Amino acid sequence: MADKNLKQRIREGEKLIGVSVPLNATKLEMDSIIQKDDYDFVFTDSQHGPFNEETLVQFCGYASELGIPSQFRIKHTRHSYLIGNILDLGPVGIEVPQVEDIETVKEAVHYFYYPHKGGRSVGGAARYGVEGRGDRIEYADWWNSTGFLSIQMESLRAVTTVKKLAIEGVDCLTWGPNDLLFDIESHSNPLLSTVDDCVKHALDQLGDSHTKISFRSYDYKLRDKYFDMGVTVLMESPRS
Repeated sequence: MADKNLKQRIREGEKLIGVSVPLNATKLEMDSIIQKDDYDFVFTDSQHGPFNEETLVQFCGYASELGIPSQFRIKHTRHSYLIGNILDLGPVGIEVPQVEDIETVKEAVHYFYYPHKGGRSVGGAARYGVEGRGDRIEYADWWNSTGFLSIQMESLRAVTTVKKLAIEGVDCLTWGPNDLLFDIESHSNPLLSTVDDCVKHALDQLGDSHTKISFRSYDYKLRDKYFDMGVTVLMESPRS
């Protein structure tokens, strides 16, 4: 599968593993993390930490130089209208946190993809893979079949409407287990009473959909557990 990009590998259900890398990591630090296992992508976050655009450009530049795709979680659900601007800074994957409404998903898809699949504006010298693809249509077509979009479910409402959220253009539905637990704990005797119950429910609802489940397992020792459940993409903490 070496000739397939990460989006294609996700959609075909290949078992993939991403690793968390601090946004302010040096190239040496990033390389040290990804050398510890056979990782398929790196991911970083602005939802729960400081963020500036120059740092993201640098982070994505390091990832590209090291030959590994990068995923970036945006700061807030309502910032999905900024996805195109953020993609111009270099990530190949975007994760939108705390999504519940289909309107948010549609907005994310619109700003993630170029016409005629979406409405992303053209421009940005730091865009992923733009070097050697200067033609507007050439790059747009390449991007639309390369970039991967993840929507994060962190509530029972999201989990129970998973099929509605898995629209065309969404590659992964990801998990925020800690925020989901807060929501589960706020309900009296919910039908889905654990995070694993929610994962199994979502997998059953998605069936053979091209949209896959990406789970923050954090611990590499849990790989077999979640792969056996049917999860195909895992996000882990760096191995010590």
